[in-house]
Amino acid sequence: MSKLFTPITLRDVTVRNRVWVAPMCQYSAIDGLPNDWHLVHLGSFARGGAGVVIAEATAVSPEGRITPEDTGMWNDEQQAAWAKVVDFIHSQGAVAGIQLAHAGRKASTYSPFGAEQGVVPESNGGWRPVSASGESFPGLHEDVQALDRTGIRKVVTDFGNAAARAVAAGFAVPEVHAAHGYLIHEFLSPLSNHRDDEYGGSFDNRIRLLLEIVREIRSRIDAGLPLVVRLSATDWVEGGWTVDDTVALSIILHAEGADLIDTSSGGNVLTTIPAAPGYQAPFARRVRTEAGIPSGAVGVITDPKQAEEIVAEGSADVVLLGRELMRDPHWPLRAKHELGELEKDLWPAQYRQAAR
Repeated sequence: MSKLFTPITLRDVTVRNRVWVAPMCQYSAIDGLPNDWHLVHLGSFARGGAGVVIAEATAVSPEGRITPEDTGMWNDEQQAAWAKVVDFIHSQGAVAGIQLAHAGRKASTYSPFGAEQGVVPESNGGWRPVSASGESFPGLHEDVQALDRTGIRKVVTDFGNAAARAVAAGFAVPEVHAAHGYLIHEFLSPLSNHRDDEYGGSFDNRIRLLLEIVREIRSRIDAGLPLVVRLSATDWVEGGWTVDDTVALSIILHAEGADLIDTSSGGNVLTTIPAAPGYQAPFARRVRTEAGIPSGAVGVITDPKQAEEIVAEGSADVVLLGRELMRDPHWPLRAKHELGELEKDLWPAQYRQAAR
């Protein structure tokens, strides 16, 4: 039997296979509300056989959005709109997850789909970003506000509130976005955190915000639901966040109630990343073997045999696909067939004749 298509259980949630949908920003919401695009986009992956379908980076507050078109989870209307999407995902046998996020100093930028690019000024509906320190990300807002203790407490509360709303909407797998140069990563990395208080300086201080968020979320959701954390395993820059840091943090996160580390990399500074097929799987393997917590591998995973090998050899417990699933939403159905799993149980009833 293919290891990729064996179930995995995290706490009380059993997922039908190890092919998970990575969160992918769609920049298609109005006032944070998901719409029919999100229903069809995410629903297609559930229908296509994925195990967990993780919705895009969803802001925990208006100021936490990357763009004005990001989805949100800070009010009742958004919660109700997401419930419709969740219901369809679950109706197809997949498990619905959601990535909860705060963009930090990368907030208030234009969607990549429009003619205007870069920073959205306040005069056009933008807002002043916040971060660990006052430094800007290259090419973005020059006026970045360093969070004070009151602001930090609000961020922690916002994550807890958003997680509670997500669970109330039916999501079974919340994920904390602590990667890719967004707010939490900005606190983790010494390249962007130059604070001199209890949230800056030492490793223990720089991880404090993330631990407070994890504790807040765990206190607000059912003990039977798993919590995933996405980390950038390395900044790919000397003097930045390292894989050793990621392993050390993962050990602590596991003790605090995290159940899987979604292992990515980069995004906090401008640098060249040596992307290649499966290039981040070694990071996931180190997290899994050295930190003793389940891990997910993501990044240029496109071939069924490649994905099977990553899971079967113990580099990761799950693989997360993004662009490849946009190219082929039915990738899990095709992969199962190519790996010799001929049972048609993964196929929707309406499609099973095509699977003969």
